[in-house]
Amino acid sequence: MSRLAEKRYDWAEFRTTEFADMDPEKTIVILPTAAVEQHGPHLPVGVDQYINEGMLAHLRATCPEDINILILPVQAVGKSNEHIHAKGTLTYTAKTALDAWTEIGLSVARAGLKKMVIVNSHGGNLDLISILGRELRVQAGMMVVKCQWGNFGKPEGLYSAQESTYGIHGGDLETSLMLHFKPHLVDMSKAEDFRSTAETAPISPIGPVNLAWVSKDLNPKGTVGEAHLATAEKGVATCAHQVSGFIDMLKEFRDLSSEGYARTIPD
Repeated sequence: MSRLAEKRYDWAEFRTTEFADMDPEKTIVILPTAAVEQHGPHLPVGVDQYINEGMLAHLRATCPEDINILILPVQAVGKSNEHIHAKGTLTYTAKTALDAWTEIGLSVARAGLKKMVIVNSHGGNLDLISILGRELRVQAGMMVVKCQWGNFGKPEGLYSAQESTYGIHGGDLETSLMLHFKPHLVDMSKAEDFRSTAETAPISPIGPVNLAWVSKDLNPKGTVGEAHLATAEKGVATCAHQVSGFIDMLKEFRDLSSEGYARTIPD
């Protein structure tokens, strides 16, 4: 089989003449947003980028033949100014990131495609991708789903309640994923139980009512969670679980008309 006869998943692999033949109802464009920022003493600054890339690699390997996806280049740099105290962090301003990602979305619309999933791997981008999805709906009539990999859950019993509540940055889950995707970049000798000030704060930095924070507010080492408990096996299981949930969402989105959200209006 020739290379061009193989199933292709990446936007950049297609010739300009091929976009005209794509079905806008059945083709789903994926915009991955990430970050390059400090993740404590045990992990590299590229964690969020590598996690998104690793998840997408598993998606390519397991995506059903009847789901047509086009994966845009990973947006490795995001809004990470909550980490700018730490060397190695790269960041856009919120405006720069939102403007750039909006332009990408509008470029997708100009190619005749109307369905997009924004899949995120950095919490600092969440507010931006909410605005981004709405802007693309307003400006280009696009159907946009925004999510992050963590929205698709975790295998039951794999992580502690403590980790699930407070391990939001560089803890057991992210370290386990990195031990799966990029083990040579993880220094487990420096992995600790990084406790979070959110555990005792009168107004928590996490939750529906929250106090604005930068990473060193949570822990002076810039990371929180039970990193010392991480294993590659947990990473493998978490990756498979979350990508499976993502594929289930893609199936539902594929079957949703781009003309509108509601099939019928309730009585």
